[in-house]
Amino acid sequence: MNEAEFNQIADELMFSIEESIDDSGADIDYENSAGMLTITCDINGSQIILSRQPSMCEIWLAARSGGFHFKLDAGQWKNTVSGELLSTMLADACLAQSTETVTFDF
Repeated sequence: MNEAEFNQIADELMFSIEESIDDSGADIDYENSAGMLTITCDINGSQIILSRQPSMCEIWLAARSGGFHFKLDAGQWKNTVSGELLSTMLADACLAQSTETVTFDF
């Protein structure tokens, strides 16, 4: 996958995450800027940050629980260490930091 293809896929991923947050009705805000999606939990101001790493074709997740790297594998974003899905880990981070349930279906 070249950088342009990766950026297109990453854009679609970020848009899907934004839509899921909007659809959930959770008190969670987000800002998408310069390839980084910053999710802010209204209850305590904590943040979850998703950033794209085009040179490595990875998405990085930073949350209170730690920092994680994800690669696209068979159409799913998987943790490069544990194999856990980004959708699951992001939902867990939102619940842990905001006490809000958000379901991600990418």
